[in-house]
Amino acid sequence: MPLTDQTRIARQAAQPRILRLWRALVPLTSTVSFMNTGAHPDDETSAMLAAMGFRDGVDLSYACSTRGEGGQNDIGTEATEALGVLRTAEMERASDALNLRMYWLSQSPDDTIFDFGFSKSGKETLAKWDESRTLARFVDILRLERPDIICPTFLDIPGQHGHHRAMTEAAHRVFDLAADPTYGGSTLPVWQVKKLYLPAWSGAGQAYDDDLPPPPATLTVSADGIEEITGTSYAMLGQHSRAFHKTQAMGNWVAPGAERNWPLHLANRRTTGPDTTIADGLPQTLADLGNAAAQAHIDAALAAFPDRRAVVAELSAAHGALDLAACPPDLHHKQRRKQQQLATALRIAAGVELRATLDRDTLRPGDSTGFQVEQRAGVADQLRHAPALPDGWLQADDTLSVTPDAPLADPYPDSYLPDAPRAPCVEVAITTAGVTSTTYVPFETPPLVLPATSARLTPMLDVVNRRAPARDIDLHLRDIHPTGATPTLDLPAGWSAKENDTGLSVTLPADVATGRHDLPLRLNGDLAQTQRQIAHDHIDPRALITPAQMQLSVIDAALPEARIGYIGGGNDRVDHWLDRMGADVTALSDDQIASDSALAGFDTLVIGIFAMRFRPALAPAMPRLHDWVKNGGTLVTLYHRPWDNWHPDTTPPAPLEIGQPSLRWRVTDENAKVTPLADHPLLSHPNQITEADWAGWHKERGLYFAKRWDTAYTPLLEMADPDEDPHHGALLVADIGKGRHVHCALILHHQMEKGVPGAFRLMANLCAPRG
Repeated sequence: MPLTDQTRIARQAAQPRILRLWRALVPLTSTVSFMNTGAHPDDETSAMLAAMGFRDGVDLSYACSTRGEGGQNDIGTEATEALGVLRTAEMERASDALNLRMYWLSQSPDDTIFDFGFSKSGKETLAKWDESRTLARFVDILRLERPDIICPTFLDIPGQHGHHRAMTEAAHRVFDLAADPTYGGSTLPVWQVKKLYLPAWSGAGQAYDDDLPPPPATLTVSADGIEEITGTSYAMLGQHSRAFHKTQAMGNWVAPGAERNWPLHLANRRTTGPDTTIADGLPQTLADLGNAAAQAHIDAALAAFPDRRAVVAELSAAHGALDLAACPPDLHHKQRRKQQQLATALRIAAGVELRATLDRDTLRPGDSTGFQVEQRAGVADQLRHAPALPDGWLQADDTLSVTPDAPLADPYPDSYLPDAPRAPCVEVAITTAGVTSTTYVPFETPPLVLPATSARLTPMLDVVNRRAPARDIDLHLRDIHPTGATPTLDLPAGWSAKENDTGLSVTLPADVATGRHDLPLRLNGDLAQTQRQIAHDHIDPRALITPAQMQLSVIDAALPEARIGYIGGGNDRVDHWLDRMGADVTALSDDQIASDSALAGFDTLVIGIFAMRFRPALAPAMPRLHDWVKNGGTLVTLYHRPWDNWHPDTTPPAPLEIGQPSLRWRVTDENAKVTPLADHPLLSHPNQITEADWAGWHKERGLYFAKRWDTAYTPLLEMADPDEDPHHGALLVADIGKGRHVHCALILHHQMEKGVPGAFRLMANLCAPRG
């Protein structure tokens, strides 16, 4: 459906035509191409890329291994695959801001190339990703994009994230593999990358702690200047892009004078001669490709700017002068790229405007939708447009329809090219000065094709606690397709389900055994799918389509005798899971946090992850909570980062410092041995915590462990990653007056989302009042 007028106005104001035209002209000045490589969305070196692209005209691309599924989420509760979908969409918007061509090694949510959580080893990472698959996909990307240069963002050295190390090791290897005609992992035509640069700066910071110094700089990319047409520094243009990584809280103000340059180290090359700039030894313009005439017209177009009619005339002549026959065959892709860039610049210079909208942005096989196009031809002699449709889509006049075999919405597209949007889109052909050029424009909101047999399930994961009386679960069903279909579940023996007004009521037997159960949903006897639609203001809507099934974890967790108050920051659902396991829990409002009488009604308070940062009312209330603890309350703080408004000497009831960089203060091995350090009630009441409670964990044990703490605290657990010294800061407890403070850096909130039984049992213990 069309965007709101306010959204359209904001987008138009942010991209005036004169700016769009200038940024379309600059890339015509260079035939050099540069591919940045990394492991996660937001690993791209945005400020350096902004200078290369907006000043030097370098054709930019980014190859990223994962979708960032193991990262944190500062704007919602999307996690793992759903977070990967969201971060994919964010990366596309960040690419738009830099005119960056985006390629993913990971091609689906169940790909082996997955952000499985923090790693400290590149070898471990490549083993989990499937080394041969990783290299083959990377080679495919190089052979598709054909960059002159590749440059990882991070170094392969100890102290750096294992995912970063893996991608840097892979970059060294694919430099040769992509050019090897005997390599069996790819069937695409070979391509020889000409240079491999490494960063000559340290990757240490809040998260990482490079053990070795960076290699010596062999050249430096200047990026401390400004873009003349906007007066904006390249550092800030990079931040315009990074600000789209909202899940990772990216986007920082760079004060004038605080910009930096970017030293690079030439690690491998197939060029000769001096290498004082990244373009040295490479064909730098169309003239170097044998087409001096086209380059002369491009130079004249830039000289004529901002006279649009003169620019159109020169660009038309340049477009008409392109001649593949005059270009070496292995460089034809560079001329084709210039043809694409010229077509974009011509459309902008001619003042062509085209906006296409659909009546419906979500469709199912068999559905139809009308489409409309707003257009202005500007100074173009002719303007034609038509929908460009993928397989499974049909057009009849002003209506588009989706056939039963149309592909469903792809949450993990394997590439994103800003000037070549995915179909369905609109093909736009304009004629200027006798030259016809073609570009493609996306629909204002790209449509999503959803499954024909589907329903939305709530909840998709639930728990039943054998120690609580409840044995019934209400499975709410919405958006059932086909409408009126009869829902059923595939159930274990002894279980039953019956239809109700909102879906199905599932009843478990009184003696149900502990364990994990998957309950597939059928509609009219056919297995159904479900979709999670992911929508935020800064991205286009997405859909993650998965089998429709409820996952049920039957646990055995004794409950604390406590009235629990929960203070969340919106980044976890610990209160929900406490309620589902049968605990007495209440989510507290800001008014309750500020009220002594309200706090007096609770035995235990749980502060969720990041809440010190995202609940503004919490920090001023901490002195009151300290008094509440001294008077007998139990305070549980879940893990925070040092920058989450956590002040070591004032936030906790007694001094407690969180460690950074995070790589040094976490245990990434989800199967790491956990050893009790003390015989404490937190490990025995109301549940005896045993080795079994540490089994089946997902992603990692914990992070942002405590680094330093007051003598009042007792560390309860020891754990370590392989070949590292043990950590004692994962779980700390202190008696404060008549009460207790528990600080937990284990990722219990994530384990509860995955239905891990031990996480529920340990959380129950943490919430038990001091005896």
